[in-house]
Amino acid sequence: MRLVATRTMVRPSAAVAARRCFGAPALPAFDFQPPAYHGPSTEELVRIRGKSVTPSYKAFTMYKKPVHVTTGRQQYLYDIEGKRYLDAFGGICTVGVGHCHPHLNEALKKQLDKVWHTAALYLNDKVHEFSEKLLSTLPKHLTRVYFVNSGSEANDMAMNMARLASRCTEVVAIRNAYHGMGGLSGGLTSHHAWRHELPSMSASIKHVMCPDPYRGVFGGYRDGVVVNHAATCDPKDAASLYAHELRDHIQFSSAGRLGAFYHEGIQGVGGTVQFADGYIKEAYAIAREAGAVCVADEVQTGFGRLGTHFWGFQDLGVDPDIVVMAKSIGNGFPLAAVVCTEEIADQFAGKLHFNTYGGNPMASAVGIANLEVIEQEGLQANCHKVGNRILTGWRDLMKKHEIIGDVRGKGLMLGLELVKDRTTKEPAKEELMQVFESCKDMGLLLGKGGPGGNVFRVKPPMCWTEEDADFCVQVMDEAFSKLETAGEAAACRLRWVEGQRQEIFFGANPHSAGTESPAFGLFTLQRALRRLW
Repeated sequence: MRLVATRTMVRPSAAVAARRCFGAPALPAFDFQPPAYHGPSTEELVRIRGKSVTPSYKAFTMYKKPVHVTTGRQQYLYDIEGKRYLDAFGGICTVGVGHCHPHLNEALKKQLDKVWHTAALYLNDKVHEFSEKLLSTLPKHLTRVYFVNSGSEANDMAMNMARLASRCTEVVAIRNAYHGMGGLSGGLTSHHAWRHELPSMSASIKHVMCPDPYRGVFGGYRDGVVVNHAATCDPKDAASLYAHELRDHIQFSSAGRLGAFYHEGIQGVGGTVQFADGYIKEAYAIAREAGAVCVADEVQTGFGRLGTHFWGFQDLGVDPDIVVMAKSIGNGFPLAAVVCTEEIADQFAGKLHFNTYGGNPMASAVGIANLEVIEQEGLQANCHKVGNRILTGWRDLMKKHEIIGDVRGKGLMLGLELVKDRTTKEPAKEELMQVFESCKDMGLLLGKGGPGGNVFRVKPPMCWTEEDADFCVQVMDEAFSKLETAGEAAACRLRWVEGQRQEIFFGANPHSAGTESPAFGLFTLQRALRRLW
């Protein structure tokens, strides 16, 4: 491989490190100095990404000028020049306990010196210890763990298990859901941008109405800062009306039976959508009447992120038959799991099942250390405290900035939706991108999502502090103010240009049209053009 344009970045001086944009809040103090960078330039990496790496990565390259990350520490990331950023997206809701947490690093280093890989052929203490520790966080009826490598792989496996256990292939998920990009999980995902026209992505997989209190047709109550968005009914009836559509689907669009019902704790990629209160409970009852296995996708909501509970399904008040988990289970290490009941495991045991890398000693060592940090550092309670501080700050911003249409989420899984008009709720995608860029320039790396590309997603490392929360709110406030100022300036400029247009065509006094000579009109045009330039 040819790597050119190699550059060496020395550690920045104190003056450079302290440099920030005019008007931008200062990042909270953090005692860490990133090492000097020796490697390919940003331009060279952009060239390689455009030429050799997965083509779709181009769509994921954030910002007009890509951020070239070289180092991460706890809740912060550092670029090629040593500039520090507050990470508000955690590698897409993946880094839970913080970048390069010393306890996880030490656990992995110790395991690297022992054994990397054994598969299931031999006994090894790490995978068994991890299984027991993971099961201790779940309800007692969930007794079997299957380790895999990613959320997509886990959801594929869970669907096969559910179909075997229910003896039915019909699967229902919720519109606006994201459950992965595997051969089966891609069909569960309900976003056209993520779906290919392949038979496996549509075979016996259907989607029912999303019980979204903000954009759903029935509105509904939800737990949060902005709790109610009533639409066409009493909000307390919304959950039942959404659930009735699931019942109608079973009656009119299936053979009368279901194999599985899938849901997220809070929809992630879909824009941090909380469901109308009570919907999932009613949906479970309806689905189970039809013979379905209920599957909770905890890939983004698990491991204490929601603050009030360790798992998202606990916040919804239900007991699933299968739980799928990934992302924060390994803090970025390739690790995922499917947990199910003994009865479902027995049905799946009729044939051999094997995963080469699932539960390998390295991944298991990281998984154990990760659970230890969540417990020892009280990260679940921290998510609740810090998340509420952000939500309270956002609620105040909503009163100040008309472009904010909705504020939602729990713990450190939060969403802020931008709209051009609060009545029509037209997505403000272009405006979001301007704020997105401004926040990056001020040292805040946000996520974005939703079908309209108009929702800020804040799902950071769970070690965020209240000072980080305040910085996030202050930076976003500054970015919204900058957007509004630019909009007002553009409107003034447009009015000025319109005034010049009238002066050109009607003379100095628009009410005396036709009284000025053509020569004066040409002179006025030249004068206007000089002003514009």
